[in-house]
Amino acid sequence: MKNIRTTNMLLLIIVIPIIFYLLKILSFIFIPLVFSMFIALLFLPLMRWLKKKKVPKPISIFIVIVIIGGVLKIGGELIQLSSKEILSADGLFLEKAEIKLVNLITLLGEFFGLEYVKGENILGQYIFQKDIIARNFGSTLDFIGNILSMTLMTAFLVILWLAESINFQKILNNTILKQKYSSVKAFMKIENDIIKFIKVKFIISLLTGLFISLACLLFDVSFPIFWGLFAFAINFLQMIGSFITVILLALFAFVELDPTSVLFFFILTITAVEVLFGSILEPIFMGKSFSINIITILVMLMFWGYMWGVAGLIMSVPITVFIKIILEQYSRTKIIASLMAGTDKKVLIPLKVNK
Repeated sequence: MKNIRTTNMLLLIIVIPIIFYLLKILSFIFIPLVFSMFIALLFLPLMRWLKKKKVPKPISIFIVIVIIGGVLKIGGELIQLSSKEILSADGLFLEKAEIKLVNLITLLGEFFGLEYVKGENILGQYIFQKDIIARNFGSTLDFIGNILSMTLMTAFLVILWLAESINFQKILNNTILKQKYSSVKAFMKIENDIIKFIKVKFIISLLTGLFISLACLLFDVSFPIFWGLFAFAINFLQMIGSFITVILLALFAFVELDPTSVLFFFILTITAVEVLFGSILEPIFMGKSFSINIITILVMLMFWGYMWGVAGLIMSVPITVFIKIILEQYSRTKIIASLMAGTDKKVLIPLKVNK
């Protein structure tokens, strides 16, 4: 038995790096697959409700597609509004920005070996240089092509999930969880927790973007719609999204506002908004059953960010929830799930007592 156990451990040590290597190399397949699974889980309760109402499955799928299309339409309209808002800005803002940024850009330019010629537009020198545009044009086109292909693949896979051409519960039952009852229980737990996470994250991100826009309007900071959309989108990056919003918006406000108490109170306000929604309300709405240790979140953020980039950062917490629920199904791995959750539950280990 000892030899078998040792062999299994050695095989596990060999197999795990191979799995991670395949996840990274085949990210163009796994990212749409995992992302589409989370989207499909969000609409499964609606699909079941429509099924109870005896609505045909093709019509139910069409209803879900219409809902997703409506959400994308609203997002597109808001992006257009923010674009018009930025394009309508007058040249005074750029001149003011250039005056405040010239010293900073000059120092950075000297550090990277770039020379700033006085009397010329600094934005034109560093941002709109022809060689920089030509150098990055090909990579930008490749990036856009990859995004479009992954989006189309994700949409196709969402339809397959909703049509039950890919049955997640059966996959669990045939691979990880061999008992039918365990697979059903784990699937319902995964579905409830993922739906709860997505709903809470969406609402918190929406409120964060709304209050950031209101703060910009209150303190007369330009482009409130753009900054609201930016705060909403970047907030889906767990933990680091809030820091990015505060830092970038504070730098922008430093350029536009005079360094007085107004700038100080604006930075204090946007920081309070991020702390209120991200650090106080979000954990309350998530509940104790969803609690995950902050160290686990940081490790998973770094790991999946390295594996899949921005997509990995967005999906790191749902993937962690999935792994935690699977580990809870086995008595040997429950202690790992407990450590991931950061709970203070005591793990009882049976002891043999000699009579």
